[in-house]
Amino acid sequence: MYTQTDMSKITSMKTGGMAKCCFPESIEELVSIINKLLAANEKFHILGNMSNVLLPDENVGFVCVVTTKINTYKVMKNKDDSISVIADCGIMLTKLALEMCKKGYSGLEFAYGIPGTVGGAVFMNAGAYGSEIANIAEYVEVFELKTGNVLKITKENCRFGYRESIFQSGEYIILSACFKLTKSDAEKITGVAKQTMQKRIEKQPLEYPSCGSAFKRPQGYFAGDLIERSGLKGFTVGGACVSEKHAGFIINKGNATTNDVVSLIQHVRKTVKEKFGVELEPEIRVIE
Repeated sequence: MYTQTDMSKITSMKTGGMAKCCFPESIEELVSIINKLLAANEKFHILGNMSNVLLPDENVGFVCVVTTKINTYKVMKNKDDSISVIADCGIMLTKLALEMCKKGYSGLEFAYGIPGTVGGAVFMNAGAYGSEIANIAEYVEVFELKTGNVLKITKENCRFGYRESIFQSGEYIILSACFKLTKSDAEKITGVAKQTMQKRIEKQPLEYPSCGSAFKRPQGYFAGDLIERSGLKGFTVGGACVSEKHAGFIINKGNATTNDVVSLIQHVRKTVKEKFGVELEPEIRVIE
């Protein structure tokens, strides 16, 4: 059931220690694994592409259930010329976005280039360039830990907010999500998606391992601007560095540890607080 895995090989930040991992290949297998882990009273975390999480540097003391092999979707046509696409939790959001654009269905253009899975995107209510998951979600299929039931939570009950959702309560495990997309010109929206990707390439340090934007946007400010004005561009702790290309990103410039990244996050928060009185809230999740 378990595979001993060096998490620094598969996490986006390229940090983390050895862990017991499971790689289910279907939602049914995922539910079966969850039930077995619960019955064994074994601590576990459900992980996707791990593009927004940091894991312990030493031996990881919980089972990592990695969903990236659960990666199919199906499309259902609606009467109003829209579609509902039901996507597994482990499919890469950027892959789904591009395929929907090429099929001529609009709504996911903003997501092309976001490195997480559908499950992670729903969990965080991922967004960019003026749109977010909440705008297109219809419902989310989940495993309810308290009851062991599989159920659907409608958009209205997902409690979506800025980088927030009900799924962060720890009561549910996301299995799949249904998005409503509208018919559009395939060439046009594919072009929009590719322009979005080009903006990411130009502005973000994609050539280095990172967890994307390190901090949530504080009300009335931009985190990257505050960090840059604090003189922290290029500041390092061990192998972790505030990107010189975009100060809102913390990158691994070589052999960084999770502890390096966490220490750098703490230093950035402290410096910005002292200089501007603004409390930066990390967007990266540290799992212990």
